[in-house]
Amino acid sequence: MFAFKSPAATQLSLHPVSLFAIDSRISSHRTLVGFVKNALGIDPPPLPTEPVFANRFYPWDESPSPAIRERAARIKAQAKCPVTGKEIRFTCPLSGIPTHYSKEAWENDTNYHKNKIYEKLRKVNIYEHDLRSGRPFPEFDFPGEQARDSTVNMTNWDLFFYTRQFYSMDTEFQLATVTKMLSYPITIGSILYKYSPYNLIPKGPVTLEGLKSLAALRYTLRNNAFATTKTRPMRIFILGARAESQLPIHIWKQLQFLFPAQAFEINFIGPECSLLEQDSNYLSSDSRIVKRVDESLTLAYYPDYFDKFHKAQDFFPYDPYNDIFFTFHPGFASPESSKTWMGDTMKALLDTKCAIFTTGFSQDDIMKDITSVQDTYGEEVDMLMNPIKNVFGSTKWELNDLNPQQVYQFNMYIAGFRGKRYHTVKA
Repeated sequence: MFAFKSPAATQLSLHPVSLFAIDSRISSHRTLVGFVKNALGIDPPPLPTEPVFANRFYPWDESPSPAIRERAARIKAQAKCPVTGKEIRFTCPLSGIPTHYSKEAWENDTNYHKNKIYEKLRKVNIYEHDLRSGRPFPEFDFPGEQARDSTVNMTNWDLFFYTRQFYSMDTEFQLATVTKMLSYPITIGSILYKYSPYNLIPKGPVTLEGLKSLAALRYTLRNNAFATTKTRPMRIFILGARAESQLPIHIWKQLQFLFPAQAFEINFIGPECSLLEQDSNYLSSDSRIVKRVDESLTLAYYPDYFDKFHKAQDFFPYDPYNDIFFTFHPGFASPESSKTWMGDTMKALLDTKCAIFTTGFSQDDIMKDITSVQDTYGEEVDMLMNPIKNVFGSTKWELNDLNPQQVYQFNMYIAGFRGKRYHTVKA
């Protein structure tokens, strides 16, 4: 049985100090594993502390983790059964997550069983228990700066990890925890990198206008790699920043490591961009924090909407060769957030004439967002990259507690657009 962490202790798994020390028994075991594999071609049984499905599955309302038991109670209190519309009382025995009003409702839910929704829910279950299991997390021992002439393969997560010399991640548990954190910086890196996995139409999703914008940004990165004098940092603007602004600094350094000669200034913008650790409250709108990590990376937090800073010309002048914008899961088309996004904020974004890339939880999600932008602003928008599955989306499945049959992955799809630079003039 594992010693499960409290919710507070679980947060430590995101920080670079306490969990980077690899337990000597694990290291010895991995050495033995390598020897046996080479000599006999078979795998010895895993240590009891290593994650497998059998030792990570618990019904949520009987979980060893208090945080997960509380989450199960929250689902039962707030979510509704998809069959009866009543409160949820029954925990699915296949996934371990509360999903229905009763066993009878669970049995009669043909969509649930036909589409095997319980399989993804089961993964949500075991991923959450793995994070709280107390096992060593050697996969968080990230590599440092690479040589300037090194080339990283951005074809997929596996080749990226291999060519960047990450810890060998042999299980989906390790991939889930690491890709969730790295998805934000490496998604940005995959757009800017000279060997990006996204090609020009018709072989890829990048439009001709998209190629122009990306060529300008990559020209800056290439020239700075050979420059003898310092130039201003490349500015990355992340609008509507939430979880991405809470990532530890060493996670964002992985982006800068892809471009050893380039300095970056990452600007997190939005009312929820910075949480004060001492009282769990967000910064007030008239506050601003700038953290200079080192000479190559600066993080800045602006806790208000982008249009406010745009009107005040705080970020002027914009430069398509040095500035790029990202919105992660913005919800342009969502009833809850479309009014915030599609008015002054979107007008300000398009006015910059810089490249804007956005992600979604699903294909349907991102298609709705892009359609909303195109329908609202029409000929004021140039598409840079058509919606496509994000090569560096998170592999960890997440759960919507208000609808426990809805699962998603962060940054699953990506697309790009910008304000139109050249307008047609009638002769």
